[in-house]
Amino acid sequence: MAKLFVSTLSSSLPQLLLPLHTQLTNPRFIPISSLHTSASASASRFGFPKRLVPGTQFRKSSFNRMAAMGGNVDSAPVPKSAPVEIAHELLQAGFQYLDVRTPEEFTAGHAIGAINVPYLFKVGSGMSKNPNFLEEVSSQFGKDDKIIVGCLSGKRSLMAATDMVSAGFTEVTDIVGGYAAWTQNGLPTES
Repeated sequence: MAKLFVSTLSSSLPQLLLPLHTQLTNPRFIPISSLHTSASASASRFGFPKRLVPGTQFRKSSFNRMAAMGGNVDSAPVPKSAPVEIAHELLQAGFQYLDVRTPEEFTAGHAIGAINVPYLFKVGSGMSKNPNFLEEVSSQFGKDDKIIVGCLSGKRSLMAATDMVSAGFTEVTDIVGGYAAWTQNGLPTES
């Protein structure tokens, strides 16, 4: 099965971008000209046609799946994200830190001034979503408050930030890498 990759390179660039021996000996290599109709059907954000390159797989994004199912692609909220260094600067500039880790994780250590509202709770050996998460966040923050959202590694905070944006919070920024990256970068913490 041939795997394809969408690149922002122009299809008018020479096909010598790949080693010649790859083009001649790889039975999976498909010349760009044979893919012209599918490659030229969409353009990159720079206006160049997208180039299909052998070796990786083309995947439809969740937006394409939503559109195919009749969903409104424009209504899918996506929170902003920032690395921990920028998140620390935002905190110093007046943003508030929402820590969505469990109470046990929060008690072990957190960013200075952080407010804890767990997104997930530990249940046995697994985790369960906090059914009152948005209500608890709304009791601590206003919809227009500037909030940075963090967890341990960045997964829960991204889910929490997405839920918050969907609920109408306007100034939400997810912290990429979470508390682990925060401590690795030597940023201030407290217990």
